[in-house]
Amino acid sequence: MALGIISFLSLCIFYIQVPQGQTGCAEVDSMTEAVAGKGFLLGCISCKRREEVPGSAIVDWHFKAAGTEEFIHIFQYEYNNPTILHENFEGRLEWQGTMGTKDVQTGAIFIHNVTYNDTGTYLCTFHRTLYLPLYEEHLVINKEVELTVVEEANPELTAVISEIMMYVLIVVLQLWMIGVLIYCYRKIYAENEAREARKAACSQNKLVGSKDPCDGIYLE
Repeated sequence: MALGIISFLSLCIFYIQVPQGQTGCAEVDSMTEAVAGKGFLLGCISCKRREEVPGSAIVDWHFKAAGTEEFIHIFQYEYNNPTILHENFEGRLEWQGTMGTKDVQTGAIFIHNVTYNDTGTYLCTFHRTLYLPLYEEHLVINKEVELTVVEEANPELTAVISEIMMYVLIVVLQLWMIGVLIYCYRKIYAENEAREARKAACSQNKLVGSKDPCDGIYLE
């Protein structure tokens, strides 16, 4: 449930923060803590500044293990052709980015069966080509993810806060509904009392033979 709340909040933040011209893309940072023996999604998003400009991109992933100095090339994606390039990740990497188009903006990969050896720095690189009317523009965008592998998942502060806010919201909504019901009951009760009072006044006027109007009707 907490994950659902986080997803909803992230979506709200996306609609608030993404400027015009990027309504279909939001550069959200990747999570950085994986659990040993489970899967993990390495996020990497690079949004184009102008959606109307056609383009294409090749995505490369490099990995630098903790305590080492050099990156190794582990994965490459080029339009419908994902390729695992290092034996340590053979059979464990799966493309989770943009599909069905050369205009890649999401370059995420999924790691199956995470091990402690996967701890380190991951470098995601977009090699993007923009096809402008008069020329082609080539861009290189780099994004790093510092991944830590733990034995058990730790509850994140945002998840705890989201869950607390959810219960607070439920209580507030319940109190509001009770307040509305009480208000409606009092209003209906007051209208009924006023109606009964008018009826009583009409009956009294009728008994004394009054010609004054009662609820807009003259008594004979």
